[in-house]
Amino acid sequence: MAAPIRPPAADARPEQPGSDRQTGTAPQPRDAARRTGLLGRPRWFTTLFLTDVWERFSFYGMTAVLVLYATEDTASGGLGLAAGDAGILFGAYMAAVFLSSLPGGWIGDRILGTQRAVLYGGVLIALGHVSMAVPVTGSVYPGLLLIAGGTGLLKPNMAGLLAAFYDREDRAGRDAGFAVFYMSVQVSALISPLVVGALGEGVNWHLGFGVAALGMGAGLLQYARGIRHFGEIGRAPERAATPAERSRVLRVAVAAVTVVVVAYGTDIALGTFRMPHVMILVGLLAVASPAICFWRLLRNPLLTAVERVRVRTYIWLFLVSAVFWALFLQAGSAFSLFAKHSTDREVFGRTLPASWFQSAIPLFVLIIAPVFAWLWTRAGDRLSTAAKYAVGMGATATAYLVMASAATLAADGAQVSPLWLLVAFLLLAAGEVSFGPVGMSASTAIAPATFVSQMVGLFWLSGALGGGIGANALKVSGDRVPGPGFFLGLAAAALATGAVLLLLRRPLTRRLGV
Repeated sequence: MAAPIRPPAADARPEQPGSDRQTGTAPQPRDAARRTGLLGRPRWFTTLFLTDVWERFSFYGMTAVLVLYATEDTASGGLGLAAGDAGILFGAYMAAVFLSSLPGGWIGDRILGTQRAVLYGGVLIALGHVSMAVPVTGSVYPGLLLIAGGTGLLKPNMAGLLAAFYDREDRAGRDAGFAVFYMSVQVSALISPLVVGALGEGVNWHLGFGVAALGMGAGLLQYARGIRHFGEIGRAPERAATPAERSRVLRVAVAAVTVVVVAYGTDIALGTFRMPHVMILVGLLAVASPAICFWRLLRNPLLTAVERVRVRTYIWLFLVSAVFWALFLQAGSAFSLFAKHSTDREVFGRTLPASWFQSAIPLFVLIIAPVFAWLWTRAGDRLSTAAKYAVGMGATATAYLVMASAATLAADGAQVSPLWLLVAFLLLAAGEVSFGPVGMSASTAIAPATFVSQMVGLFWLSGALGGGIGANALKVSGDRVPGPGFFLGLAAAALATGAVLLLLRRPLTRRLGV
């Protein structure tokens, strides 16, 4: 169960933002213990929960239909892309979501504070879906950029805001708390592919995109009403950027955007633009961004010697996370194409939308997340973060072995039972539960005092690197539907990574302290 909340004494003055970083106890709003909302939890939890519900509705709705929409013929309302190019578009979108989490974390930490950062991120996501809902050629691409930017602003600051309500030193309780929160929002992730998929595949793709805009709008309204329950937590940046720092960052950002716009604008004007050109920029950013960020963080004079060792060791977890996300994100591309072309989807005489299979992962997360939360709590400090990652990587490897078997049976154009996909998704769900909430929790625990949101942003940058790598995997396969060799190769990568984790778990735990 979640770690206990520590409310202030009745006559105590509200602590200033940032005081929890020195004492290890989060400054709580006065009514945190008394007022309860959904499921008897504090009102601040209810507000964060409902906001994340609609953000997850957006995210999982997009992952369910994007590749299917991109590969659909233009006559049927799709983009008419080849499978490899659709995989690159999907990977670029996912990488952009993760890449934007780092500047999003910095903006929350240094400029807006986490409360406003979450709000503005939600606004961008809603605007992105409005853009995608417009049935105009090309409106999808700016919509994807807006959603990616908004998600990057919302997600790391949401995690930082949630972490601020828990005792910084209670690792087992915090892990369990993140697992409960992670499980709760899967309800939306379960429903989203069913709704967006039914409308997108069955009626009109743009109608499916527009549904999420309404949901995100509802989420923003309840967040604006519930923000008063946060008290001083996240209201102001913990270490506000100086005017000189803001000016420098703005100049660099404007210069970078100008270069990108000019380069791609010229490419499009000359008629030489191809989808792989997108991955050139995404690949460079996915590799360069974390390298630069780790380098700058390690050189920061505010870090103590112990914090510097932890951050340096965290790079190992970062690389392992990148491998996991490269494998996990195939669920929305390679697995989705397998569901469409190689899976028997006939049920009672009706053909189920291929996107509906994307609801399997959140369904299984809802079932197994409480079990994992109980296991993490029961094991306590005996089971380290590295060991939990090894469990997740083992489950992921097994999922790919299952898919390799299914692809072998479908090699001659036959359609296989949907049970193959469901078993693989169950195993991927186990991997997600072992990486997602545990990784976010570990990032907040390892983070130096005033860099929590940025460390969570670094965790999501591992997803950017993984998304960039994974996007090219489907392109390399060269097939409309991935074959057994594709799945066996990725299973071998997962097994090798898990073996390395097991071998290094003790020194990693000793240096990280988690």
